[in-house]
Amino acid sequence: MFGFFKRWRLIDQGRDCGKRRRTIEESEFFEALETGWTMRAIILAAFVMGLAALIFTGIQEEPAKKFLLCLLIFVTAVAQLWINHPQTMLTNSRLGVVFGILLTQLAVIKIILSQAASGALDLQLAPLLIPYAFAPLVLSVLLGRNHGLYAAVFSSLWGSLLIGRIDPVFLVISLITGFIAVFVTLQVRRRSRLVRAGVYVGLATWVLAATFGQIGPIIWELPAQTDWAMVGWQSLAAFATGIATAIVVSGLLPIIEHLFKITTDISWLEMTDLNHPVLKRLSMEAPGTYHHSLAVANLAEAAAEAVGANPTICRVGSYFHDIGKLVKPQYFTENTHQGENPHDDLTPTMSALIIIAHVKEGVDLALKHKLNDEIINIIRQHHGTSIVSYFYQRALQQQEDARLGGKIMNLREDDIPEVSEDSFRYPGPRPQTREAAIVSLADSIESASRSLDRPTPQRIDDLVRSILRERLASGQLDEAPLTIAEVWRIAESFRFSLINMLHARVAYPKRDDREAPTPEKREQKSAA
Repeated sequence: MFGFFKRWRLIDQGRDCGKRRRTIEESEFFEALETGWTMRAIILAAFVMGLAALIFTGIQEEPAKKFLLCLLIFVTAVAQLWINHPQTMLTNSRLGVVFGILLTQLAVIKIILSQAASGALDLQLAPLLIPYAFAPLVLSVLLGRNHGLYAAVFSSLWGSLLIGRIDPVFLVISLITGFIAVFVTLQVRRRSRLVRAGVYVGLATWVLAATFGQIGPIIWELPAQTDWAMVGWQSLAAFATGIATAIVVSGLLPIIEHLFKITTDISWLEMTDLNHPVLKRLSMEAPGTYHHSLAVANLAEAAAEAVGANPTICRVGSYFHDIGKLVKPQYFTENTHQGENPHDDLTPTMSALIIIAHVKEGVDLALKHKLNDEIINIIRQHHGTSIVSYFYQRALQQQEDARLGGKIMNLREDDIPEVSEDSFRYPGPRPQTREAAIVSLADSIESASRSLDRPTPQRIDDLVRSILRERLASGQLDEAPLTIAEVWRIAESFRFSLINMLHARVAYPKRDDREAPTPEKREQKSAA
């Protein structure tokens, strides 16, 4: 409140423009919701209560015994999640997604079984209408194949207890179809892959159901006594349930992504569209930066594939990492024309301030256009806490010149301005993820490669290794989950990509515009 009146008074005095840069505000309340133990306990307790409701409703044999078994499986599930997926266990939104999806599948199974028990649904069709692959499909696409396998195992165990007795046939069908769903969706870059996964799941369900006698029964010795109409309906139910499950998952994914701030590979691929308003502005107002970003994207994507990072995140992050240069594009060397340098009229400190500000301006633009949080983090981290070395060295040189001139003019040492390294350092933070570190390295190496006069393979290799050694020595990669071996694999990828990008073309001979002499002209010339 008091800050508002103070700002209003400054605006009235003409000392404030009234505009404020957007910043990432981390609310303590939302931070507590995301990482607090209280919310985590509520999520786990809600799942247990949901399990109890599913078991104790309807007609069940020995519900207390089954609930005890479910509790023991639940303890195992939590322990397995804590050991193998600690990041999911410590992030309440992800934990809520995992157990929420599992409980949803169990609730659908309960509804189908209840309808069959009440006579509203044919008992011969009920097992084939169960969406065995729902939870594995959703979690495999959202959080990765390991979470999908986790869902396949525990949804099968809990689901088999809801049948009325521990049903080994249900357990086997659920496990196998879940594993197939995860295997088919290892890399989902298009939504059509989900439908294909549904087809495979439907086919697997049909084969397994036919194997275990849930389709038919088919009397091969007396085909006329087989109810082929029911076999047809059962086969249709198996295929249709698999495909319908995939279609429902495809429709639910954008909603889940938005609610829980999870981005799938499908969404990342959609963000590679260069028709985004910010990228179109970049191509028109800062074409040098735009083409630099495309080159960085190619370097970063190849390096990410070399070390098993996410190449699509690296490509998208590279596209947007320098959008802050849109505010003052003419102050960046890739956008300046030959013979024009606006920094000639500025002090090194002011020049560094403008250069460093492009990170904050980029975050501001990203927030304005509601870009993904991971993109914003790459924008913030792609320079880490490095120094704008050119202007820092220039400032030191000016300080030395002033000190030498001061000796001649008998100036006091206090009259010579000090050069603070912090004034030339980016605010950070350092890269926190593998993708942010790869984009950061690709950005610096691509920029430095433009200064090579003759980009021979040896010079490119020396450049890449010197930059990576400097980054390692200055601690810019200390907080990124990259090993030394991965860093040098990234270096090899950069070297290979740059050699292909900067290789010299064959010098074709110039075309002689003069007419080639004909045989008649040669004879006339020789006669003369």
